Amino acid sequence: MRKKARDLGIKIGKLPTGKKNCITDVKGVKVGHVTLDYELGKEGDYACTGVTAILPHDGNLFQNKVTAASYVINGFGKSAGLIQVNELGVIESPIMLTNTFSVPQVTQGTLEYMLETNEDIGIKTGTINIVVGECNDSHLNSIRACPVKPEHAKKAIEEASNEVAKEGAVGAGKGMICFGYKGGIGSSSRIVKVENTDMSFTIGCMVLTNFGKSSEFLKENYIISNAQPKSTISPTDGSIMIVLATDAPLSSRQLTRVIKRCSVGLGRTGSYFAHGSGDVVIGFTTAHDIPHSTNKVIESHTQLREDHPVMNELFAATAEATEEAIINSLSQAETTSGRDGNVVQAYEFIK
Repeated sequence: MRKKARDLGIKIGKLPTGKKNCITDVKGVKVGHVTLDYELGKEGDYACTGVTAILPHDGNLFQNKVTAASYVINGFGKSAGLIQVNELGVIESPIMLTNTFSVPQVTQGTLEYMLETNEDIGIKTGTINIVVGECNDSHLNSIRACPVKPEHAKKAIEEASNEVAKEGAVGAGKGMICFGYKGGIGSSSRIVKVENTDMSFTIGCMVLTNFGKSSEFLKENYIISNAQPKSTISPTDGSIMIVLATDAPLSSRQLTRVIKRCSVGLGRTGSYFAHGSGDVVIGFTTAHDIPHSTNKVIESHTQLREDHPVMNELFAATAEATEEAIINSLSQAETTSGRDGNVVQAYEFIK
């Protein structure tokens, strides 16, 4: 069984992790996966893909929204729903991850789930904004066959839990490649303590890694086997989806400032945000409960002071959690075979 980087003796950053070292360390956050791994009808065709659902809380996401933001590091991507997230500063649906050609199907399945659980959407109230992110898994997955169906999105949402999330070649990460080796889902967390108080905040990160060539990986920053086989994969520029959760009381504008620092963690691993790479961050805070319906004219939200030292700590925590989540996506992924017999090797870390 593959291990997380810390279990192999790889320590990243200075701040402490949460108990689970996972995005689910942020209270209320849930993660669910559906993994597709089987032959399709046509010779050589193979379903090596899936869906991952991240739920900001375990209540009704449409009726009780969360403050949110997104940030595009490099815009070679086909994500859905981000325009409204940035315009209104809220998320009102599960955050879904999948492969590039499955964005429509996953959007449809998520929409169906939300309509089934909210009978007023589109009748007594407005429409809903579904958020979906993607990476291209076509080296291992028969992406043209579109094996992901709407029901897989529903199942990922229904099976989401606040336990330690599975990582590696699972869910949306099943067919992904990172630095020429098997990538996929990775997660990590950090705890930020506020000096001279009893307050602390949690940062949780989940990534879907599908970027980089092996020559770009900054191997010297991590404990690696000298016998590591050379990657035979020459991927295109690829992509990464990063989801950042926190319980720190931030405005949407402040959250944008925080999630920009995910690019620091991504860069530390060796990425330079290549031309054809879709590098996108979606962030939210659970600190604010934003009801869909209210008679209030004025809303009052607490937020951190911009010039307090804790903001810098949140920036550092974001960079560290992102970097470690990426390394965990490598350390937990297993060697995987898929379309036309293609095989992508796991990266071997050692103590």
